[in-house]
Amino acid sequence: MRLKMTGAQALVRSLEEEGVEIIFGIPGGVLLPVFDVLYESPIRKVLTRHEQGAAHAADGYARATGRVGVCMATSGPGATNLVTGIANAYMDSVPLVAITGQVATNLIGTDAFQEADTTGITMPIVKHNYLVKNPADIPDVVQEAFYIARTGRPGPVLIDLPVDVSRGELEYHRRDHPVLPGYKPTLKGHKKQIRMAARAILEARNPVIYAGGGVITSGASPELRRLAEENGIHVTHTLMGKGAFPETHPLSMGMLGMHGTRCANYAMCETDLIIAVGARFDDRITGKLSEFAPKARIIHIDVDPAEIGKNVRAHIPIVGDAKQILKDLNAAIREMRNEVATPDRSQWNAMIEDWKRKYPLTYDRDGGLKPQYVVERIYALTKGEAIICTEVGQNQMWAAQYYKMDKPRRFISSGGLGTMGFGLPAAIGAQLGRPRDLVFDIAGDGSVQMTIQELATAVLEGTPVKIAILNNGYLGMVRQWQQLFYNRKYSCSCLERERTPDFVLLAEAYGAKGIRIKEPEEVDRAILEAMEAPCPVVLDFWVDPEENVYPMVAPGAPLYDMIGDMLYPVEKIHPEKAEEPFL
Repeated sequence: MRLKMTGAQALVRSLEEEGVEIIFGIPGGVLLPVFDVLYESPIRKVLTRHEQGAAHAADGYARATGRVGVCMATSGPGATNLVTGIANAYMDSVPLVAITGQVATNLIGTDAFQEADTTGITMPIVKHNYLVKNPADIPDVVQEAFYIARTGRPGPVLIDLPVDVSRGELEYHRRDHPVLPGYKPTLKGHKKQIRMAARAILEARNPVIYAGGGVITSGASPELRRLAEENGIHVTHTLMGKGAFPETHPLSMGMLGMHGTRCANYAMCETDLIIAVGARFDDRITGKLSEFAPKARIIHIDVDPAEIGKNVRAHIPIVGDAKQILKDLNAAIREMRNEVATPDRSQWNAMIEDWKRKYPLTYDRDGGLKPQYVVERIYALTKGEAIICTEVGQNQMWAAQYYKMDKPRRFISSGGLGTMGFGLPAAIGAQLGRPRDLVFDIAGDGSVQMTIQELATAVLEGTPVKIAILNNGYLGMVRQWQQLFYNRKYSCSCLERERTPDFVLLAEAYGAKGIRIKEPEEVDRAILEAMEAPCPVVLDFWVDPEENVYPMVAPGAPLYDMIGDMLYPVEKIHPEKAEEPFL
């Protein structure tokens, strides 16, 4: 027997049947029918203080748990405030379902109060979106939205729900599975291509594994580790791939790219075979594209065929799910090992170890409290077991460089879009998704202020997140580029930390705990005090204001041309050779 119910009831019931635990959002006029039904639902409602915070919290929840995150906002400005968070999830392939209210169907297109063309605005930044015009479609739309969001290359899906549709009636019916004839992601890799890749790996003299976020998304870390260990191949990773392979492993070279390790970047310049898994060869990784990996053949494994060959030619493309392909690739290599002669790789491995030894990540420890030291101590005192969320900028790069990750889904950062303000709400979402874990947001004083109001959400929801602000009084990465490329003209990048804000008082105003730290000897005590506190804690670290992130590949430069660390001083930079900087 089919039950009669309203569209709002059908929406909430469909969400419950999808296993939704938490919805992040803010109500508004056209969503009142939905929130009225949600009032009785066991789904946890997290009232954020801004819709952008809702989207980022849902994103953080999804990355930490592997489940689909859900956010909700009203029509007009509520929906447009979600856009940055939706775009962020799209760029980083995060499964998200965003539900927006809409004006009544008869008012669409009339410039009604709080009307916006939400489906039109979001079309370029979602996998798919729906404007629901019939209440009877709601169960199917919700089922399809969740399926699309989590399968293939994950990403956000938006459901725009007019208020008259949520008030309308229907007979509730849910299909056994979604019917989407035109949507069939490829999961199994082509057998011939896999065998070609296996042979290439066995024949390579200087191979390198290049792991991206797709390894984590597909749960392929065990298979990736097996590939590396059974064949003695060193591994480098992207920002999104951090944790895909243990960074404390002898075969790890750390992160590559603009602020990657010298070892990883040098290896990409000298390798004869790149095994790219779930990575997209973006500009922050390749440097000057025409000089990227000039000696290498490339195996490119990715679930999204649009990524294959987009930026770099793939000699052996394999489309499909990384976990399944790596499983088949490992089996193929074992089968072929006796019939293919593998060259001696001892010289290559020795060269990599020599680079590691000669060019470790380093910084000048003189001159007060250094941000790198703060991250090192957070790593040491949490024993590498915390979930680390980051804001965007220098804080993000220092976190990536100095907090080593040995497990997936523990480093949560805005990669492709580079969204300032991401870290705090993402940390709240991650904490709610994994309440037994310790969650740190490593933040900058500029970035964190873009969503600082979510401290209220953290306090009221009882999420004991720890916010470690590397407070240098600047928009740090902007200042660094202005120093290096614009003759130290710090135009609109100074935040004047001596004047405002007082983060300790601000934390207390929100009901959190605030601690200010200015000296290196105060760092451990403050971190331990924060870790023991059952509430949100803001750690205000007053760090060296002009410390830079090094090594650095200048814009337009090849990976081998790294500048600015203790081994290669800033004076080596040739600004006239750099392309126009972008952030």
